[in-house]
Amino acid sequence: MKIPKRIEALIEEGLVDAVICQLISGKEAMVYVVRCGANLRCAKVYKETNQRSFHQSSEYTEGRRIRNSRRARAMEKGSRYGRKAQEDAWQSAEVDALYRLAATGVRVPQPYNFFEGVLLMELITDSTGAVAPKLHDLVLTAEQAREYHRSLMQQVVQMLCVGVIHGDLSQYNVLVGSEGLVIIDLPQAVNAAGNNNARSMLKRDVDNLTAYFSRFAPELRHTDYGSEIWSLYQRGRLYPETELTGRFEYSEKPADVGSVMRAVHIVLKREAAWQRHRQQMRLVQKSEGEAA
Repeated sequence: MKIPKRIEALIEEGLVDAVICQLISGKEAMVYVVRCGANLRCAKVYKETNQRSFHQSSEYTEGRRIRNSRRARAMEKGSRYGRKAQEDAWQSAEVDALYRLAATGVRVPQPYNFFEGVLLMELITDSTGAVAPKLHDLVLTAEQAREYHRSLMQQVVQMLCVGVIHGDLSQYNVLVGSEGLVIIDLPQAVNAAGNNNARSMLKRDVDNLTAYFSRFAPELRHTDYGSEIWSLYQRGRLYPETELTGRFEYSEKPADVGSVMRAVHIVLKREAAWQRHRQQMRLVQKSEGEAA
């Protein structure tokens, strides 16, 4: 087939020997099967901003650190350089997440290289050696649905234990490989500790999966793994080996608004007193200066 322009640079560098076929055209990238020496791998070619249907949002990028201050300022201003830097940061977020998660045992495609906006990574196959299907392409038994759901809840926990939330997890970005389920598509991965939307995004990920699996195992509709996982995480009691129950009890105790308002009032009084003290000190210093 004709070599995509973005992959030509990888061939010139000797990272790719041949393009076999196009695998998929997603909302933010085109994915090709390529040959690298004796191995078949995936080449994920990110689309330009104006060609993507999945756009960056502050909901996802909040809390991401930009180490280079010049790049950070340019991104805030929205200059041409800033937009390019923002695009690079969006793409490298997936690379960083893949390396981080693969190193901690989360089943994601193994990344091999990232060059000129193209990510080279593991090609996930099924037990026959064919390209692994997506989860939504399969019809499951109730037993399979329960087992797959349990497996993915464990993966979500492992991800959160290293501070990562997928942010767009559903049956459409989980592959069923020969060695189990593999989570894909992480450019929008969220920093759990630095994003104010982390809780809602984790719960959305979990609820998406639970809603899908409940088509085959209806009893899953009555679980609330998302709230349970986040509660354990918030209290510092979430570990990779944590046994989940799927149950979560919401507190029905009414909020003690009076105590909260009294605490706020005390803080405001202290702040006002401090401001009066500072004002008096300035007046004293001014009068001493004039006397001198």
